[in-house]
Amino acid sequence: MLFSYEQLYQLTYSVFKSIGCPDDHAKTATVGLIAADLRGIDSHGVARLSGYVRLWEAKRVNANPNIRIVHETPSTAVVDGDAGLGLVVAPFAMQLAIDKAKNVGTGWVSVRNSNHFGIAGHHAMMALEQDMIGMAMTNASALVVPTFSIERMLGTNPIAVAIPAGNQPPFVADFATTTAANGKLEILQRKNEDIPLGWAQDKEGHPSTDANILRKQGALLPLGSNREHGSHKGYALGSIVDIFSAVLSGASYGPWAPPFPAYVPMPENMPGEGLGHFFGAMRVDAFRPADEFKQHMDNWIQRFRLAIPAEGHDKVLIPGDPEREMEIIRRKEGIPLIGTVVDDLKHVADKFSLSF
Repeated sequence: MLFSYEQLYQLTYSVFKSIGCPDDHAKTATVGLIAADLRGIDSHGVARLSGYVRLWEAKRVNANPNIRIVHETPSTAVVDGDAGLGLVVAPFAMQLAIDKAKNVGTGWVSVRNSNHFGIAGHHAMMALEQDMIGMAMTNASALVVPTFSIERMLGTNPIAVAIPAGNQPPFVADFATTTAANGKLEILQRKNEDIPLGWAQDKEGHPSTDANILRKQGALLPLGSNREHGSHKGYALGSIVDIFSAVLSGASYGPWAPPFPAYVPMPENMPGEGLGHFFGAMRVDAFRPADEFKQHMDNWIQRFRLAIPAEGHDKVLIPGDPEREMEIIRRKEGIPLIGTVVDDLKHVADKFSLSF
């Protein structure tokens, strides 16, 4: 079924208001959540709305948080999200990084005591309008094994980097440090389909194609999946995100990261508070004139677009191309939702006596 942006916006905004979000927080959270659907990242959009509601019902999300700076220097800060929606805490912290970059060239902000923040790219892209390079990353529920382990220790721990260009669209890389994000398994679960080999393993460490394997004590795999394909690289990337986001900020890290499903018990002896994020903003003109840089970014992008494609492929893509093209289509034609997600949204709407 196809839904307009306005339809999904109104429902999502009304749900966030219904759980007690102030108007500005509800708007910010709604824009951030539906940005995922617009950009074709269906695993992180309105399909997760009921999950946020369940976290609020479990008193793990504070709908009206006192987000505050607990430590700062001219170029850095630590933000306490007061258990707020990550969709609200993250834009606050990213804007703080941008403001610091305006003053001193770069800004770096780590966050503790937050929750799931949607897609990382949405926050990194906030820097583009200021001729800045933006970075965003977060730790997440421990669903991922370190290379050659069977113990779930890390999250999918995404990284996003947004870089402005001139006449060309911006370069926007937004990716999990696992072979596939958990949300992609959830999509295949709803479709009753198998996952490809290399995404996950069972509890004994054997490769699995079962989309429900995480419920059977299985685990997601880091990028690479095995020694031959360099899985230690994905493990290392996920570890870096965990340390920058959580160890640096005072959030809970590694296997102690709070789980997204509200029904999963919180880990014992948690060493920090909530999930952690990390944001960066770099003013381009702190390095070279912005127009000059963007001219060369255009040149970089154009040359890579002209790279000779391999057999069976039409063209070489620039990071951000698929999501940008998808947003154009979905703003015009509507956002497709599968039946199980529509039913889930209807259930949420009924819970708060909303029409959908």
